[in-house]
Amino acid sequence: MMKPGLSLALGVLLFTIASGLRAEEAVDYLSFATEDEANSTEIFRKASPAVVYVTTTSLRQSRFSLNVMEIPRGSGSGFIWHESGLVVTNYHVVAGADRVQVTLQDSSNHAAEIIGQAPEKDLAVLRLLEPPEELATLPLGDSTELSVGRKVLAIGNPFGLDTTLTTGVVSALGREIRAPSGREIRGVIQTDAAINPGNSGGPLLNSLGQLIGVNTQIYSPSGASAGIGFAIPVNTLQEVVPQLISYGRILRPIMGVELASDRWRRRYGIKGLPIVRVYPGLPAHEAGLRGAWRSRSGGIKLGDVIVEIEGKKINSHDDYLNILENHKPGDTLEVRTVFGKEERTFSVTLTESQ
Repeated sequence: MMKPGLSLALGVLLFTIASGLRAEEAVDYLSFATEDEANSTEIFRKASPAVVYVTTTSLRQSRFSLNVMEIPRGSGSGFIWHESGLVVTNYHVVAGADRVQVTLQDSSNHAAEIIGQAPEKDLAVLRLLEPPEELATLPLGDSTELSVGRKVLAIGNPFGLDTTLTTGVVSALGREIRAPSGREIRGVIQTDAAINPGNSGGPLLNSLGQLIGVNTQIYSPSGASAGIGFAIPVNTLQEVVPQLISYGRILRPIMGVELASDRWRRRYGIKGLPIVRVYPGLPAHEAGLRGAWRSRSGGIKLGDVIVEIEGKKINSHDDYLNILENHKPGDTLEVRTVFGKEERTFSVTLTESQ
């Protein structure tokens, strides 16, 4: 029979050894990371300093005094586009704001101004008035290289919670969403990475840590993420952002016509896009297109109704503007119209918008 003292000593020894093993196992477990986890952690570490929190306010005069009050308007995310202090975010994050403030990852606050807006693409560019040195930026990817199933990461400030990471995959490509201006944004990325209110304007990254899109909106009856989020592809940014920086808006070539609204066209069941007015001295006038006019009885007579441009059907303003956005001043387009019962074809050379 084992003596009580020896039994106690042996028990203590075994307990100490077992405890030591569990401690070592715990340390190993905590330091363990799969390849995918390590990738997500490294991307977040490198990218998060470039992600910012955008808050906006509006100035309103009190009903009961002449005092002007500053009222919080909204908030969202954004990211540093250029180390000089340029920030990209969504148009709807800053629309109607009188003052904009950008908070960096180090919690420092900086006043900013809106230097360019594109409501038709839901994009805006801000400039920090006094940018700090050595701002972090994001490497740009190529959204044409995406495919369904590829890993993506979203970083933003949902519900005001700073620098939050969510991960998922590309769920679909080539989606269409409605911009704040009413225009359709085409070629949009759909992802199941959680995008909640406040994520708008934040970056969508690939597994290399490259920017591939700007998170812009979700599809959800409740207003919270339901696994269907959308991002504007980075290739669209590379076309639009330089124009917003230089001109404050998107520059597209023009034909020099005023077109009937889609609502009016639908109301009267007109196929194509009626021309209301042709401006003298501009390409459409020089090519011979004609706008609507009033008859002697006071009724409106339709002029040329655009039905095709470059062989593509024209059924709305979106169709018309999307074609123009894919061309530049000096390009000559084949425009087919219906004038009464007559089909007409014109060659129209685009010019710069004023």
